[in-house]
Amino acid sequence: MATKQIGDVILDVKNISLRFGGVKALTDISFNVREHEVRAIIGPNGAGKSSMLNCVNGVYRPQEGAITFRGQTFSHMDSHAVAVMGIGRTFQNLALFKGMSVIDNIMTGRNLHIKSNLFMQALRIGPAQREEEKHREFVEHIIDFLEIQAFRKTPVGQLPYGLQKRVDLGRALAMEPQLLLLDEPMAGMNVEEKQDMCRFVLDVNEEFGTTIVLIEHDMGVVMDISDRVVVLDYGKKIGDGTPDEVRNNAEVISAYLGTGH
Repeated sequence: MATKQIGDVILDVKNISLRFGGVKALTDISFNVREHEVRAIIGPNGAGKSSMLNCVNGVYRPQEGAITFRGQTFSHMDSHAVAVMGIGRTFQNLALFKGMSVIDNIMTGRNLHIKSNLFMQALRIGPAQREEEKHREFVEHIIDFLEIQAFRKTPVGQLPYGLQKRVDLGRALAMEPQLLLLDEPMAGMNVEEKQDMCRFVLDVNEEFGTTIVLIEHDMGVVMDISDRVVVLDYGKKIGDGTPDEVRNNAEVISAYLGTGH
């Protein structure tokens, strides 16, 4: 694979701590993400990985620390502002509209880019119609890219799980994010589906130039597709570096395998 150009830091997470009552979900977490890289967050169940993504995209408000995105620093992020700034997200549990078609689900990702008002959209007149056609064209490109042309008009609820995950990725891509947060995009998939999703993640990174932060349990996948890996355990950072550095880190090995190994 051709060497890609990793750019400057675009996301800088500094000393983030998050508590729910007396429970510490995250303690003093710092790491950064560079433009155009695939950055993995790994760790055993309950390590705080999804909580970390939820702080980045404004679902949770950390009690301490700050997040800097493209030079702007925030003590907490706001979900809508995050989307406007160019941070997209998929979720562990699919939040798709099961009764709506594939194309209509992915179109919901274009909402941020739609300029015409609801009245004009409803009547589909003049500029509103031209705008919708332009957005549909963009969505059709994503459908082709994700190889789901045969299911364009199919209600999402009728699709196998692996394809629903692909639609979820498509909806996030429809936002045209500069930074894409993927929360376990391969959870529950068989080997073939995982291979497909790995390919799409790498293609999104290469062809769209999208920077990716990825939570994933499958260590083989992480080691294959990530540029750098940050490791959490019980809400604390225990490792950070290239896949090889992390693979050989004694504390990481202990967290995953238990100290007896």
